[in-house]
Amino acid sequence: MADLLASLFPHVAETRGMTVRVAVSFLAEQSAPAQGRWFWSYHVRLENHGEGVVQLLARYWKIVDGRGNVHEVRGQGVVGDMPVIPRGESYDYVSGCPLDTPTGTMSGHYQLVDESGTAFHVAIPKFALLAPAEIRE
Repeated sequence: MADLLASLFPHVAETRGMTVRVAVSFLAEQSAPAQGRWFWSYHVRLENHGEGVVQLLARYWKIVDGRGNVHEVRGQGVVGDMPVIPRGESYDYVSGCPLDTPTGTMSGHYQLVDESGTAFHVAIPKFALLAPAEIRE
């Protein structure tokens, strides 16, 4: 099972018993390179291998485009949800990222809270946003 997860989600970070896995896909049908628009979807899986129940409260993303411009995104929850993740369970969601360059990176962290009310950050692994070489020009 671990090998399958590693092949499906190649980007992984672990913090305080939480594993964050990310898979990214370029979406050609939502991109318009001639107009300077490229679009990716990313699938995130949060796995709770810790001691108890946690809840995801907030997210922080650092998005860097191919020119080095940084865009920061902060907000409550993810995709309109503030999921509670019991021990031994996982939570998955899919979202997207547009850029005006054919390459970039994303990284960041989630803010979670445990059963005692203690808040902590969980790292999101850095991953590349790369349009296929044939359409990067």
